[in-house]
Amino acid sequence: MSHLAQFWGKNMLNRSVQRLSAVSSPEERALHRRVVVYDCRYENKQAVSKMHETIGMDFNKFRQLLQKEYAIPTSELFVLATTDRKALDFDTFLELQDSSTLYLLKHEGQALSGATEEIIKFTPHYDTLIKSGMFEYYASENKNSLAYALAELIDNSLSATAKNTGVRTIEIRMLFDETVGKPAVIVLDNGCGMTSQKLNNWAVYRLSKFTRHNGTFESEEEKGYVRPDPVPRSLNSDISYFGVGGKQAAFFIGNSTRMISKPRGSPDVHELLLSKEEFERKEKNNEEMYSGTIRNRKPSDSSHVTRDDERFLHALIAEESGKDGFTAVVITGIQPGHITFLKEDFKVWTTQLAQVYHFYIHGVNGNILSSSYTNSSEVPKIDIQISLREKPPRIPRMMNLREIDDDVQTAYINSAADTFEFKATVREGGTVEGIIRYHPFLYDKETYPQDPEAVHAPVEDDADDDNESGVVQRARGTRPIFDCFWNGRLIPNTQVSEFAWCTYSKTAKVPQECYSRISGALFTDDSFQVTTSKLTFMELEPKLKNKDTIFTLVVNGQKMRSNIQNDFKKWLQNCHAKYDKQVKFLGYKETITRTDMPKKLQHPWATFTSIEWDGKVYKTGQLVKSQKTVPILYGIVVRFLLYGDYKKDVFANGGMVEVALEPRALHDKTKTIAISKIDKMATTEAIQKNIDNDSIKLPQELKVDWPDSEPWPQNAVRPAGTPLGPIKIEILNKKGEALARMPSVGQGTVKKLMVVLSLIQHGPNGDQEVVSLVAQHSPNWAYWFKKIDNLIQLGEYTLCLTTAINERNETVFGGRELPSYKLKFTIKEGNAESFLIGVMSSTLHVGVPFDIPLLIKDGYDHSVSPPPNLKPELKCSGLDLSYEKADSIGTTFTIRRVKARGKVLNYQQSETYNLKVTLPGMKIDTQSIKISILPGKPHSIHVKPEDDPITVENGNPANFTIEIRDEAGNVTANPKQIVRCQVEGLPMVATDSSSTGAGHLSTKPINLKIIKGEPQKLKVEFSMPSHPSVAMLVRELEVEPSTRVSCIEVCSDDENLVLRNNEKISWLAGGVLENLFYKLYDEAGRERRITAEMASKIKVNWTGIEKLEDLVQGKLPDLQVPKQVQTEHYYQVSYLDQSVSKCISFHIVPIPDEPTLLKATLLQSTLKLGESLPGNIKLDLVDQYDNVTKMLTSGCVKHMTVEAEGLDKSAINIEWQERSCSVLVTGVQFKSVAPGSREICFTYKSFEERVIVKVTAGEPAKLKLVGDLPKSLQVLNDHRIITPFTVQVCDEWGNPCQDQKVVVDLTSSPQTLKVTANVASQPVDTKGRATFNVSKVSGQKGYYQLEFRGVFNLKPIPGPSVNLTVLPDPKKPVSLSVEYDTNAKFPAGGKFPAFSVTVLSEEGSPITTFNPAAASMYLWKWVALAKTPPKTATELKCSKPMENEKDCFHFRDKEIPEEVGKHSIQFSLRLDKTNMLFSDQIIVHVVANQPVKLAPDSQLRTPVVYFSKDISNRTLVENMTLLIMDLYGNPAGQEMGGKIFVSMKNSSKEGNKKLPLFERENNSLIFSLVKGKANIKRLTIRENSPGESGSGYILVFKPEVTGVPLAPFELPFHFHNDVDNQQKMSELSRRKDELTKTIAAIEKNFNLSHDLLALLTRQHLTAGTKEAEQKNRLIMNNVPIGRNVSIPEIDRLIKEKTDEANKILKAPTRHCSVRDHFRGQTDVLGMVGHLALVQDEAAARVISWFLQGDMDCVITKTTAAAQKIVSETGGQQQVMALDSVFVSSDNRPLPHVRNGRMLFDPPGNPVYARELLIYPQDPENCEIVFKNLLANTILMDDLNSATNYRKSVVQNRTPCPTILTRQGDKVSGKGKFGGAQNRAPPINSLKVFGAPRPPQYYTVQERIDLLRQYHLALVKSDKAKKDREEHLKTMHSPEMQQQRDEMEEKKKQLEEIQRQLVSTTARPGKRGAEGDGQPSDMVTKRQKQRSY
Repeated sequence: MSHLAQFWGKNMLNRSVQRLSAVSSPEERALHRRVVVYDCRYENKQAVSKMHETIGMDFNKFRQLLQKEYAIPTSELFVLATTDRKALDFDTFLELQDSSTLYLLKHEGQALSGATEEIIKFTPHYDTLIKSGMFEYYASENKNSLAYALAELIDNSLSATAKNTGVRTIEIRMLFDETVGKPAVIVLDNGCGMTSQKLNNWAVYRLSKFTRHNGTFESEEEKGYVRPDPVPRSLNSDISYFGVGGKQAAFFIGNSTRMISKPRGSPDVHELLLSKEEFERKEKNNEEMYSGTIRNRKPSDSSHVTRDDERFLHALIAEESGKDGFTAVVITGIQPGHITFLKEDFKVWTTQLAQVYHFYIHGVNGNILSSSYTNSSEVPKIDIQISLREKPPRIPRMMNLREIDDDVQTAYINSAADTFEFKATVREGGTVEGIIRYHPFLYDKETYPQDPEAVHAPVEDDADDDNESGVVQRARGTRPIFDCFWNGRLIPNTQVSEFAWCTYSKTAKVPQECYSRISGALFTDDSFQVTTSKLTFMELEPKLKNKDTIFTLVVNGQKMRSNIQNDFKKWLQNCHAKYDKQVKFLGYKETITRTDMPKKLQHPWATFTSIEWDGKVYKTGQLVKSQKTVPILYGIVVRFLLYGDYKKDVFANGGMVEVALEPRALHDKTKTIAISKIDKMATTEAIQKNIDNDSIKLPQELKVDWPDSEPWPQNAVRPAGTPLGPIKIEILNKKGEALARMPSVGQGTVKKLMVVLSLIQHGPNGDQEVVSLVAQHSPNWAYWFKKIDNLIQLGEYTLCLTTAINERNETVFGGRELPSYKLKFTIKEGNAESFLIGVMSSTLHVGVPFDIPLLIKDGYDHSVSPPPNLKPELKCSGLDLSYEKADSIGTTFTIRRVKARGKVLNYQQSETYNLKVTLPGMKIDTQSIKISILPGKPHSIHVKPEDDPITVENGNPANFTIEIRDEAGNVTANPKQIVRCQVEGLPMVATDSSSTGAGHLSTKPINLKIIKGEPQKLKVEFSMPSHPSVAMLVRELEVEPSTRVSCIEVCSDDENLVLRNNEKISWLAGGVLENLFYKLYDEAGRERRITAEMASKIKVNWTGIEKLEDLVQGKLPDLQVPKQVQTEHYYQVSYLDQSVSKCISFHIVPIPDEPTLLKATLLQSTLKLGESLPGNIKLDLVDQYDNVTKMLTSGCVKHMTVEAEGLDKSAINIEWQERSCSVLVTGVQFKSVAPGSREICFTYKSFEERVIVKVTAGEPAKLKLVGDLPKSLQVLNDHRIITPFTVQVCDEWGNPCQDQKVVVDLTSSPQTLKVTANVASQPVDTKGRATFNVSKVSGQKGYYQLEFRGVFNLKPIPGPSVNLTVLPDPKKPVSLSVEYDTNAKFPAGGKFPAFSVTVLSEEGSPITTFNPAAASMYLWKWVALAKTPPKTATELKCSKPMENEKDCFHFRDKEIPEEVGKHSIQFSLRLDKTNMLFSDQIIVHVVANQPVKLAPDSQLRTPVVYFSKDISNRTLVENMTLLIMDLYGNPAGQEMGGKIFVSMKNSSKEGNKKLPLFERENNSLIFSLVKGKANIKRLTIRENSPGESGSGYILVFKPEVTGVPLAPFELPFHFHNDVDNQQKMSELSRRKDELTKTIAAIEKNFNLSHDLLALLTRQHLTAGTKEAEQKNRLIMNNVPIGRNVSIPEIDRLIKEKTDEANKILKAPTRHCSVRDHFRGQTDVLGMVGHLALVQDEAAARVISWFLQGDMDCVITKTTAAAQKIVSETGGQQQVMALDSVFVSSDNRPLPHVRNGRMLFDPPGNPVYARELLIYPQDPENCEIVFKNLLANTILMDDLNSATNYRKSVVQNRTPCPTILTRQGDKVSGKGKFGGAQNRAPPINSLKVFGAPRPPQYYTVQERIDLLRQYHLALVKSDKAKKDREEHLKTMHSPEMQQQRDEMEEKKKQLEEIQRQLVSTTARPGKRGAEGDGQPSDMVTKRQKQRSY
């Protein structure tokens, strides 16, 4: 990693990236911003900086501050600008960053009076964090990476000079001359330069071009990154990319970097210095590390350079004068190793750079060295100059990278014979250009360039003349094919080996080495990612080798729709056939190592069975004769050898042949000679005759005798131990003569003969030689072998007698076997004598049958069949043994179903027993074996305790111990030994005794209803379902009454009052029920003595405070009777224990006391002016607690009065109500009073009651606007009116009305104004108001009115109006203005002039805020009435803006269509996802391009002529019009004139033949060319014209036009010397053309059909893949699904799962008991209890209790909604408005966590209580609600953990919030806990949070979704399959077959015609003036057709 990366990476994880602009608005930043100002107004005065605060200032206030600070007169003009020379205004002032630097200037272009300094910060970009794991710089595969570091700096310069119009110059200066300063590397370019902001961006690590921000005041061309237009080879100079490479490269080279840059158009030079030394100093001093200073100065000002070792900078800075823009990177502190490398390996690293930028330097075609090639117009104007200066007298070295011509790319390009171009499109949309080059094998060597970095061994001279093996270099070898280029530059460490379509396969029609003769290159743009060091592609090869990548052939720059693999194979075949010159080696066998060769050529040698050479085939086994050898050799071809690692047929030059010399008996050796030394003229007969002469005397047969015994016949069978022999042998030749030695040839060595005896035993593991003997010849007994006695092994044998040569023991001589003799026989077994006990299990089980196998043996231990009537005997001490039977199979005697019984050790221990087996009658009759016996299979269940019955106390669980025993009573352990216990009325319990044989069972506590205190009896069943053979065990369980509390009784102290359960009692309202006592009884009816513990469990519901001392005495708290008598009240006394809950309840009905007050009840307290109070006023006498006493009588009416201010007493009516004993008052109304509250006084005797009524306004009568609105408003078209309109309803007196029946309408006048409001008509709200928010006003510029009208009960209400002025919107795009050179011409295939497209607003001003990517240009062939671009139109994107282009989009260098005629152009702008803005269509007339050739106006057929007298037979062309055309076939040059010279020439393949003559003995003709056209009426040959019959010639029409070179038109024709043949040829040619056209049309249809089949196949495979993926997801989610499942089956599964989900939903679950009447209202979330769900039951209980007082609180979004609810409920409902709630947005960790580290290990699983809440709706607002209510309340497991946790937190000096426990306890934030107030009651007595749906519901729902997705995938897959099958059916239909047959028939006809054409043209014969000639050797080639 580089130095800079180390510094930036050291502390980056501990620092936060402070990006003020991302977290605050400009207005907020202005509140705490400081700026530095330099006063630069005076040229002769040094500028001094001052810091100014801008707190609360806008631009005007800041200007006033500066005027005051710098004493600037008000009349003096000045400019406030940034260091980038951008003037400030009111808006841009707000965008200034903190610590910005500003200039105070007289004008923007004023030169600086002196240098200024600007403080910058370059905190690493956030990409540094998220991409820090990417491949870092310069892991260069053990190569010196310095050249690639320099390449990073060149990349930046290429990007900087991309827009240069002239030469782009990049200089790399290496200054290693100590006389001018310390070593330095300088990279200098003449690019656009960098502003100070861009220089700041450069310093930010990993700030890429996509994320960087070039400044607050950046121009349009600088805003955002615009991808360049595609160009060939992606040479777009867009390679300064990541914001990493330049800095890493600079600090890799040295330790200090000075950036000097001058942006174009700016008078200032900006300079930034970064150094390792400075970073270390800042780090050491704890200073701000990522900050620095940019020095802004005049050009050529080097006054700041004071160090002597940097004096070279003076000369560099002096060069700045006169430069418009530049950037210089000065690197010092160069590492010594780098200096050495740069000096000593100058050639190496410059060549590496030339390789990296090869195509930037030489153009898209590369460096073609051919002298005939001219490419000056295409070579980029890029000069990369390199200079290296050393201390004199060393001469400086200079190098232009364009001068380097020995880089590997140049070698590839200039050694290639042909190229194959293609394009690859990956699935993500990226495109790769590719080129493959072919380097042929020429004569004796490969032309593939050697790897310049490979180490090659020196070539050794080989003096062996026979070594003509063709050993050459291995072409490419194992190197990858493709070099990879990214945006035109090489990525050195990535190479792609090959693609599937260019990989050698067994079906290839060319040798495998042809695939090793190709090189290639891939060119990509930045669609493919590379590492930040640009050394390696990240995913190029996997993407290209993805199955979805599409490869397309490219021919002449155009994509061809074809099969890339077929195209490549054809191309490779053509290259091999055209350029390679080789021998074909056939029938590869193996690869060998030849030790007879020099060491470097010993391996590998491929061997072959035949060769094809010069039209002849030589094969293995063929007789050959040599030539040019001494002596001449005769022999058989053994194999052909070729040096190289070949595995299949291959072409090569040279090679060798290995020949076995014949006859072998004479020579017995092979000789390897060059293939070229084979005598191709020798015949097989002559060679064989020479071989047969010397082969008669060789040994022929063996004669075998048995002197002492009878001869053994073939296949004899003998028992084991039978002797073999003795044997006598003689060797005879063909004449029957006995031989003892080999016949000699010449003076060769004598070869004696011997006989070898070998006895072979044939076994299952192969043959084994058991006896091997050798016999030498004796004159007396020839060859003799003694008797063999040891034949005891069973099996088949072969006796082999073989003749061998004595010296070498060889049985083969001269390639043929010497005489031999074989005897086959068999040895079998003897009689049974003993036995062995076979393999059996050493561990057995009691009572489990087993078999004992016995193996019967003979005397030689061979297995034999058992003798009959064997009676085995078994014995074993300590066990009883028995068996059922014994039988035998083959040689095995088996005792069947042996059983052992007896007491054994337990399952964990085993005891060994000695088992003896006796077979009476055998020679060895007894054998024994050790066995182990374990307990057997389960037989019975044993239960403890063994009491009968088993007793248990009610309320306790029953416990049992069980054992599983086998049939012998042993405790046994077996798999699946699960015992189930079923107690009557209780859940089943089970235990697994599989491992121990025993287990413990414990039931749930037994709770039975004890009747009369008597015990209850239950049945207990023990069973083992997994072992049905074990019988069920049934026991009896007796449940005895317990002593726990079973009954509670409440009574008075004297026991006169005993309360029965649910009894009702009447009691005086407000009274007290005293002296209540309680008693407790157990299940047996016995009264229990009350203890303190029992008393603490007594609870009453009328008070929360019970005195324990009273409860111990049996006394209950006094009961206060409610004061209201409306309903009865419920009371309860309960005893709560963990195991029992008993209670007694009763009801008290309060009754009223004596009357004390008169009460008036109003149904409604509001009435309108002039109307009676709705409803009746009810008067009653009530007691002190407001209870009605019903003590009024009918006579009380006379004594009652009603009084009030303004009351109309005439309408008062007072009536007596007999039924309710009350009085009703009606007719209360007010007149002529102001609205407000009025008091009404009711009196009866001494009783008096006063009530307040509210008098409101009358009926609605008019409307008026609320608020101070201007009389006239102005608004932009299609904009909103900011101020809402509020209309108030009033009565006729002007009082505001609140009647909501009034509906207010908003209309416009005139109605041409379209008004879009939140509503156009709405009823008024509760205040009688209606508010209209106008979101959009659309209309023409002008004056309008907004009118408000109301309706009440179908009656109109007049209202106000507002004047409105509509203005055009300067920011709304309404049209596209297109500017271009209207006088320009549009030549076909050329470039359009630049189009400038401006977006115009409504007011006609340009809009410059749109992204260039939204603009498009559409081009299509003109079609009438087309208003928008058709789908076939070509879309072109806009070009990257040039310098100073910022107000419009530019479309440059767009290609003009190649077809002449009218074309349409239309520009578009995408406004959003759905809306497009189109320009007016531009009709352009494409005209012909420059004339380049002569061509006919229509396609001509090949003429066939004859020299007869009939002129029609001699006519070459007739009525032919030739036109001057451009490159694209369009008529051009209508103004041109000249001549056309017509001549003839031979076909390129016809050799030098006599040419036919035109009429009048002319060999050429001249025609006039007028207005670019020439009409040739007839062109004929003369009678008896010379020429070869059947030959082909070419008519050449060569135009000559002054000053314009034109390509001639050539027309081939056939010439014949007889009429019949000519006519036949003419007719055949015509039929050939017709058939070719017909076949091409049919093939096109077939191709389309095959393409459609391929598409349907891909769709089918894709659908099948998706179906399989969905099926796998189902399987992974445990959804049972078969292999072949149908759609109805899926429907059934979906229905089952849906029913299952519904069943889960219907199951009982916890719900919130609070009724929410407010949910669903506007801005209302609902009650707290309904906003959240809690999964855990214990957590739900304690959290609900903690929030008990808030559970019914209604949560609203707005305060208005909350006030409305409070008003409607009369203040009874508590509410909370979220707009008045503030909660902190931070999520603090738990108190035991500080700074990401735990202070201690917390007990009890602490968690914030709010984190356990689940929000089913509106989680964001609900989070605020519960964060406010629960704050930081913590939930833990138990009270002990909570108290310990709080203690630990407090000890760490951290406050601890309230803690709740799952047991129901609370530890308050103040530390209190314990007591009833800190303990949650049972959950059934609480308003509790509901429970979410169970997890299994979501699991089932997920499976339903997966099933539905699979259903859809299955439907799609079935449809794709059916579509493909239907298409296949169509393809194989009779109609298609008929077309195929028709095409095949036509092909046969075409082949026949071609054959006839060939045979006709091949006939010899010539007639002409000279009369001489030769037969034509022309053969017509036909293209290979595709077969179907």
